[in-house]
Amino acid sequence: MTWTIRPPRAEDQEMLADIYLSVRRQTFVWVDPGKFHREDFSAHTNGETIFVCDHADGGLAGFLSLWPEDDFIHMLYIRPEFQGLGAGTALLQALPEWPQHKYRLKCLVKNRRAKAFYLSRGFAVTGNGASPEGDYEELSFHPV
Repeated sequence: MTWTIRPPRAEDQEMLADIYLSVRRQTFVWVDPGKFHREDFSAHTNGETIFVCDHADGGLAGFLSLWPEDDFIHMLYIRPEFQGLGAGTALLQALPEWPQHKYRLKCLVKNRRAKAFYLSRGFAVTGNGASPEGDYEELSFHPV
């Protein structure tokens, strides 16, 4: 698959909010889906740097949001039909100074698929904690 990583455009906002809402509802099945709203996307990414992943056919496959001050990957969401095809990897590789830079993120323990993805990309568990959505592990990417 061919992916293009770019900054978001104003016309992407509705689709990004849709991806955020639908993937959260499909993935976090242990959380009441009524707790997720379309408006969450703009509130939860305020002040973050967003990377958009486009499919070769022009469709928006997903996004990554980064809190640059802390090298913290806040979100990486891929539409289900594009999961497992390299979009998430392309987004990680588009991060500034990847793979020489140390990045970190939090992954919910119950989100086993996401954790396996990050571990297979060179992240390691470096901590843990609790959130309203459940227990999480902090994962850190150490430069190779």
